[in-house]
Amino acid sequence: MKIKGKILVLLVCIITSGCGTYFNQPTAVAPSRMGEVTTYTKTLKDFPLPKEPVVVGVYNFKDQTGQYKSVEAGSTFSTAIPQGATTILIKALEDSKWFTPIERENLGNLLNERNIIRSTRDEHRKSNAKDVPSLTPLLFAGILLEGGVVSYDTNIITGGAGARYFGAGGSTQYRQDRLTVYLRAVSTSNGKILKTVYVSKTILSQSIDASLFRYVSFQRILEAETGITRNEPVQLALKDAIEKAVEGMIIEGIDDGLWGTAKGKRMDDYLVNEYLKEKQIDESKLLYDRKQKPIVHRDALQFTVASPLLNADFSKKSLGIGGGIGFSKSITPKLNANFSVGYLYFTGGNGFFKEYMNADLNLEYKILPYDTVGPFLYGGAGAAFDLHSTPVELKEKSSAPKVQFGVGVDVYLTQRFDLRLFAENNIVFSDAIDDLINGKRDDFYYNFGVSLKYKLGKGYK
Repeated sequence: MKIKGKILVLLVCIITSGCGTYFNQPTAVAPSRMGEVTTYTKTLKDFPLPKEPVVVGVYNFKDQTGQYKSVEAGSTFSTAIPQGATTILIKALEDSKWFTPIERENLGNLLNERNIIRSTRDEHRKSNAKDVPSLTPLLFAGILLEGGVVSYDTNIITGGAGARYFGAGGSTQYRQDRLTVYLRAVSTSNGKILKTVYVSKTILSQSIDASLFRYVSFQRILEAETGITRNEPVQLALKDAIEKAVEGMIIEGIDDGLWGTAKGKRMDDYLVNEYLKEKQIDESKLLYDRKQKPIVHRDALQFTVASPLLNADFSKKSLGIGGGIGFSKSITPKLNANFSVGYLYFTGGNGFFKEYMNADLNLEYKILPYDTVGPFLYGGAGAAFDLHSTPVELKEKSSAPKVQFGVGVDVYLTQRFDLRLFAENNIVFSDAIDDLINGKRDDFYYNFGVSLKYKLGKGYK
């Protein structure tokens, strides 16, 4: 029954992870609707107004990847990225109210139509004595916006989970793609590149399914299954990335003094500061949204609460209590030297308990030193000191040297505090830790604990 309960919990978790899509499955033909908006659509529409809109021209903001959709079998000539990126960019520029976009993508069509208007008016002017107004001159752009979609990477992360027990089970799978957009502003007066911004956006695809196959009775089978797949539209992902790039272009232009808001310097400074904070956070992350610590400190104090498990000559084993304090010195960002002293209260057998002090010197290797959640390995030597006298009949001393090794994970909390979880094995060179000598193997103990790490001084940026 416990296993069935766990399977049921797993199925519930799988189904509820995509419940927004699952409980809104289409059951009828839907009418046309206004296009969906993204997070940054509202941001652009609510942006403070500029002192004066900038006239910009966009000739071609195109797909520069030349990539086709990936299929499991056969070939396809459908492109992986929508080819209307120029239209999406112009819409984002309009929504921001900071730019006045002018037609340049189909300039030939515009010029042909103007020639038709001009010739028609000339003929009308010849046949009619009344004056016919001249054609209004075209606007010219002070800035050209160039760039495009420079990469589309598929399957940068794939994975899933599932379980099945006696014909009942479920599974979930996911896949993540990524597209990258570059946008640059070019001055038409001298050709200088004024600003370049770079934005990436991930695209998520998910599928969930659950099934049941069970013999209800003789020659009667119950079979049921359900599931759904959800794919994030590439067009919306591209729209989101382009709108974010337009926002970045506006604020970085404010920072460089290219333009400003109608509300003045205070609003300009506020927008720039908020943007720089967001940019600092984004730049501190690696691929796969791995967050990075701003600083890895050189020195730290560690305060530990632990639970030792004595593995000696007793058949019955139980967890004790312990704790300690230590000092950590950084040799390199990946390598630390740690010294610690602690208290151990062992229990086991029928009413056995004993107190020890330990002193350890370890060398620690951090696998991911700059990640906010990173594993580490360590090992070293030390000693265990019996706080009680050794029984006279024992041939070995209960205080003895030892070696230890372990693994753990370091979780970044704040600029000064980390939380650490660890598990270690301590091999003591004595068989008298439990006041018994039996067999050829020395006593040893495991230690499981949590540490609060307080970082001192300056560190590696």
